[in-house]
Amino acid sequence: MDGLKKYFEFDRLGTNFKTESLAGLTTFLAMAYILFVNPNVLSASGMPKEAVFTATALAAALATLTMGLYAKLPIALAPGMGLNAFFAYTVCVVWEIPWQTALAGVLVSGFLMMMLSVSGLREIIINAIPSELKQAVGAGIGLFICLVGLKNAGIVVANPDTIISLGDFSNPEVLLAIFGLVITIFMLVRNIYAAVFFGMVITSIIGMFFGIIPLPDRIVDAVPSLNPIVGEAIWALKDVFTPTMLVVIATYLFMDFFDTAGTLMAVTRQAGLVKEDDKIPNVDKALISDSSATIVGSVLGTSSTTSYVESTAGVAVGGRSGFTAVVVGLLFIFSLFFSPLLGVVTNAVTAPALIVVGILMCRSLQGIAWWRMEVAAPVFFAMVMMPFTYSIATGIACGFILYPICHWLTGKGRTVHPIMWFLAFVFLLYFIFLV
Repeated sequence: MDGLKKYFEFDRLGTNFKTESLAGLTTFLAMAYILFVNPNVLSASGMPKEAVFTATALAAALATLTMGLYAKLPIALAPGMGLNAFFAYTVCVVWEIPWQTALAGVLVSGFLMMMLSVSGLREIIINAIPSELKQAVGAGIGLFICLVGLKNAGIVVANPDTIISLGDFSNPEVLLAIFGLVITIFMLVRNIYAAVFFGMVITSIIGMFFGIIPLPDRIVDAVPSLNPIVGEAIWALKDVFTPTMLVVIATYLFMDFFDTAGTLMAVTRQAGLVKEDDKIPNVDKALISDSSATIVGSVLGTSSTTSYVESTAGVAVGGRSGFTAVVVGLLFIFSLFFSPLLGVVTNAVTAPALIVVGILMCRSLQGIAWWRMEVAAPVFFAMVMMPFTYSIATGIACGFILYPICHWLTGKGRTVHPIMWFLAFVFLLYFIFLV
């Protein structure tokens, strides 16, 4: 215990074993929904749910343990929301790219992220992109995820006359999803930690009670095999050298860029770990941990693994050291034995989680200067084109093309970083040759 206390610097950080353990449990409960949501989302690409469940838990466990033991920060990682939606619904469903090739793209993006992190270029590129566009991308992904949730719940359905319309509210599964959404929002309003996870638990219980969801034969079972998906990313590397896959890899890279940067700053600032020069402690180790997580996760068989803002839940109850992350990692390993619950967590159960995550991601819009049209126009199109075209990449491309053009039209072209002009040109080529 003394060695543990010394390694994680409990005394310097003003914490202890009990507090850190409680913080780890709190963070785990806040993000445990990903164990069931991620397999549900990736199954749309044709990937087997049971194998993805194992990959999700293992990727989260290994990544979080690395963050805790190496970077010594109270930050947990898992396959990212938004990243998994782009993987399944845009890359595999809309663009009809095999999931094996999509995984290979994740692997390549992880290696590129590692190179950028080690070289220091990652920070330069992040700083070159305006904060308004970063916020717009986050909110747009939130709207996209929300649309997916509404569709999966049956709350919104296709309509040949009006494009979309309300679903059948007499359908028991739709009513169950609405109940899950209401109960989850209620808990969020009451500031209950792990509201999304507890919302899924309560919805599942109600669904089983009314016979909408089948009762599981058992709760605990052997860990599902990874054989159908493990290593497929490596075998498919030969298929990533196409123009479309280059766009896919660039989008993975871009989304993971800001997911990680925003989360690291939010969590460490709340924990009081950010220094006076506004720098994150062990940021180089944190970025390497995050990059290696995507590499390992892709080989195991899941979409990009990234830092989770739900880590703030653990920080709020006192988590300050890497031991918080270690506890989360160990709990993810323990969760491997609960795969039979996948049959209980249906679309009606996971859809409210997707919708609520969409709501939370739209909070980034509060800092946008809507009264400046050269900002409002690119921000707006970046957001709305994601759900309206069912493509996160298209929304990003629209925003990045319009931003420098709108600033040039208002005589502010010189205020736009050269990297932004380069990215606008690249995305313009994407529309000309690939769409």
